[in-house]
Amino acid sequence: MVDVTEKQPTVRNATARGEVACSPDILRALAEGTVPKGDVLAVARIAGISAAKQVPQLLPLAHTIGVHGCSVDLEIREDHVAIEATVRTADRTGVEMEALTAVTVAALNIIDMVKGVDRSAYIRTCGITAKSGGRSGDWNRELPQS
Repeated sequence: MVDVTEKQPTVRNATARGEVACSPDILRALAEGTVPKGDVLAVARIAGISAAKQVPQLLPLAHTIGVHGCSVDLEIREDHVAIEATVRTADRTGVEMEALTAVTVAALNIIDMVKGVDRSAYIRTCGITAKSGGRSGDWNRELPQS
């Protein structure tokens, strides 16, 4: 584990994006709220936020930091569900892993809730798209289009 004792706390943000590819029937059911297991997008949002706070338990070398803000947004698109998570802190190290974890757990939650109807759903992309704060400053990128 990297020693961050000497680093000063700074405001830090990280945004991650991901996609879950689903069949047209599932995308329609998500939009209409007719998936048998319930409100998939609401549950996925809460699962993602909860997961962001659990990173030190999941990643053995991750620091325990204060997650001071976390948003998980989901949007039904033409052939997938888009997920974006932004995590904020004022701490000694970044929140990239928290943002990635929020997106991937939200994506896994979607798959879990639709798998009885659509076994073909899958995570097709996930990555950090922006970060700010800390020694390395601001950083942005676009994820490749699927």
